[in-house]
Amino acid sequence: MRKKKDLKKDAESKTYSVYVDDNFHYMDESERYKLGTFETCKEAVAACMKIVDEFLEEGYKDGKSFRQLIEEYVFYGEDPFIVSSDKTCFFSARDYARKRCTELFSQNKQGALKPPNTARPLR
Repeated sequence: MRKKKDLKKDAESKTYSVYVDDNFHYMDESERYKLGTFETCKEAVAACMKIVDEFLEEGYKDGKSFRQLIEEYVFYGEDPFIVSSDKTCFFSARDYARKRCTELFSQNKQGALKPPNTARPLR
């Protein structure tokens, strides 16, 4: 478990620390872990994206609909975030998950990925 002073220390450093919360245990800091520290914002964002991508791609392969995939991510997925003194470096896992789902289902229409059984976009 990372304490608030650890987060503050990382926020004041010149590096980019990625922490991961668990959406299933929303607001439970004891479920939080530190993924790592990165030298650049780009590296930290890539690490965050990988966590979200792994969850979404697995759910997509299982044939979930757009709505099911987003809802499962919001309720059960891991929620990575970046702590740094660089205020221009930001990552929203929920926004990225929605964007990636849109891309996955768009690729499906183009035949690039195996179609899910129940693909249905949100309206």
